[in-house]
Parts: sequence; C-alpha cells; structure tokens
Amino acid sequence: MIFYILRRLVYMVLILGVASIISFIIIQLPPGDYLTSYIVQLEATGAQVNEQQVASLKKRYGLHLPVYLQYFTWVRKMLSGDFGRSFHWNKPVRELIAERLPLTITISLLTLIFTYVIAVPIGIYSATHQYSTADYIFTTIGFAGLATPNFLFALIMMFLFFTYFNFSIGGLFSPEYVDAAWSMGKIFDMLKHLPVPIIVIGTAGTAGLIRVMRGCLLDELRKQYVITARAKGVAERSLLFKYPVRMAINPIISTIGWTLPAIVSGETITAIVLSLPTTGPLLFQALLTQDMYLAGSTIMFLTFLTVVGTFISDLLLVWIDPRIKYEKTG
Repeated sequence: MIFYILRRLVYMVLILGVASIISFIIIQLPPGDYLTSYIVQLEATGAQVNEQQVASLKKRYGLHLPVYLQYFTWVRKMLSGDFGRSFHWNKPVRELIAERLPLTITISLLTLIFTYVIAVPIGIYSATHQYSTADYIFTTIGFAGLATPNFLFALIMMFLFFTYFNFSIGGLFSPEYVDAAWSMGKIFDMLKHLPVPIIVIGTAGTAGLIRVMRGCLLDELRKQYVITARAKGVAERSLLFKYPVRMAINPIISTIGWTLPAIVSGETITAIVLSLPTTGPLLFQALLTQDMYLAGSTIMFLTFLTVVGTFISDLLLVWIDPRIKYEKTG
C-alpha cells in the first residue's frame, strides 16, 4: 500500500508538470498578449504610447523574454510560492486567489456533499423500486436536471425568489456585510445565502449520479449471487447493503476525481449570474484579458484538484473493494 501511494504521488507530480506546460502554451496561443490589449485601451482614451513606453511595459511585465523563459520563470517562482503578478488587477496572483479560495472551497465541498447525499439514496430507491411511480418521478426530475443549464436554473431561481419573496439571492452576503470584517453576523448571513448556490450548482451533478447509481445497482441486483442469497432467505435489507450497494457505488466513488474540479470550473457562468466571489469569474476575466499568470495559476489549481480528487477516489476504492486492493498491491 505504501509503495502504491508513493507511486501515485510521483505520477501526480508528473501530471502537474505536463499540465503546466500545456496550460501555458494554450494561454499563449491567442494573438497578442495582455500588453497589446492594454495599449489598445490606452490609445482608445486618447493617450499616446511610444516605443520606449512599450519596451518599458514589456520589461515591467516580463513580456520581453521568450515564451519558454517566461514559462520557466513562472514555474520557478511558483515552486517558491510566488505565482506571479496579475496584469489586469496589478496585484500578486497569490493574493487574488487567496481572497476567493476559501469561499470557492466552501461552496465546492458543500456542493459535493449535497450531490452525493441526495444522489446515492435516490439512486438506491429508484433501483429497488424500478418502474414505480416514485422511480418515474425521480427519472423525470433527473433528466430535467441534466437538460437544464445551471445558469438558466440560477436565473429562474433569482426571478422566483425576487418575485414571490422579495429576496435577492445574488451574492453570498447582504449589502451591509459585503465589505464588513468577518464576524458571527457575517457568517450567519453567508449561511443564509449558501443553500441556493449549492442547489443550483449541484443540480446537474446530482441528476447524473442518480442515473449512474440506479443503473449500476440494477445490474448488481440481477446477478446470480443476489438471486442465490434471496433463495437462501437472506433479509432484503442486509443483502442490499452488504454486497450490491458496495459494488454499485464503486463507479460513484471513482467520479470524485472529476466531480470536484468540475464543480469549481463548471460554476463559472453560474457564479457570474449569481455574483459569487469565487475563482470561476476570476479565471474567466483572466482569460478575456490574457492575464497569463493569473489564468495559468488558476488552471493549475483546477488540475491539482483533479489529481488529488482522483487519488482520493482510488484510495477509497482500494479500501471499499478488496479486489482492487489486490490488483493494485499484489
């Protein structure tokens, strides 16, 4: 087991290295750079920019270096905890991400818990009550959840709450707490605003996991060992949770690797609609302005979540299913 964990950690480092190269190249692909957009903005205001000023700005932002040197400089500084300086915000990238990271992690983890707590029991119930009225209702709701974009659901929720309850669900804080220092009042105000973003962001993931859980459990319930156990008089509840559910939940656990980063990155448009101060809108703005250090660092954060989530899901699978443990360590 220890050798397996060490091997996976080495793979994680390699994946992060490759991802950093690919993300940096992709960010550089669009024509021009942040400085080009910045000069256009200055000239649009009537300001004159000469070549000496352009050279000074390039040196200031490190854009006078070749692309490969920019990459190695960024990686070297990133390994020491310096993620570079945001061109657009004129602030260290570390500060910008640190400002939004706690709220992003809070929303992401709560959404992940909400997704699994709702999806797994409903999937089990639908599979054990196949073709019942409740199964049809959950199936209909599941397909509706998969078909409805999160941002559209957010707009509908905003309209309904404001029309019928005169309550704005935009943002995570009431106006009087937006710029206030952290206090118990601000925490309670945030908790009051959290349910709507969690439900909106988690809807599509919940709907998809319900379908996966239902399908996997139905396959297990049709297998011979279940039929034999029933014939021997094993209680239905004991039989259900001892083997079929444990086997059927494996694919659900394996989705943690992509569910966590998908929640963080997939909530970008929803966060813009709901005015959530998370990393999603920050990444969107960085890509629009070609703010390469901010965009690259945010993408690396999402990649880190992916590899960590995959690592956690693999460890959970090894713990739950002895067959996987034997294959990995034997």
